[in-house]
Amino acid sequence: MQNELQKYIPTNAVLPVLNLLERDDLLVKIKNERKTRHGDYRKLPNGKHQITINSNLNTYRFLITLIHEIAHLEAFKAYGTFIKPHGLEWKQTFQHLMLPFLNPKIFPDALLPLLAKHFKNPKASSDTDASLALALKQFDEPNNKTFIFEVPLGVSFKLYNGKVFKMGEKRVKRYECIEIKTGRLYLFNPNAEVELIN
Repeated sequence: MQNELQKYIPTNAVLPVLNLLERDDLLVKIKNERKTRHGDYRKLPNGKHQITINSNLNTYRFLITLIHEIAHLEAFKAYGTFIKPHGLEWKQTFQHLMLPFLNPKIFPDALLPLLAKHFKNPKASSDTDASLALALKQFDEPNNKTFIFEVPLGVSFKLYNGKVFKMGEKRVKRYECIEIKTGRLYLFNPNAEVELIN
């Protein structure tokens, strides 16, 4: 497991992560990219616990996702299985588990203030924190995608699922976009990645 994890998380995070995994007897599986999630946690029928994480995440997002999923198990163990998956108990557990990793030996200096702000009240997904999501994306492999906030008004774009939209106005934080086929209005976070249509 150590050799496998070294490919996916920052070097200085490997030993503390392995200690967490051993303590909880967790199985980690690396999966191909899933568009709807970065990772997940579940209890297996045999009583063991499993975390799956997408292989295409950069090292920092992978680490955050891994600790996020470990926090689910730790919260259930500490507070019982009837708590909300991303409720107060999970948030406090996630904060506690992440704290030792929030240092310049693991994360770049540019990310630390954004992480400190995010972990004051962590969300169900780091993608909903637009500032942090954009900062993390600078460490991704280059691709042919464009951020929604960069798409000019009236320009068409498509999503990974093939749906085509026309760019609309910005609301307070999100962008109104019309699905071409149905005429329905959708709101997009500014850090959503899309493919422009020429």
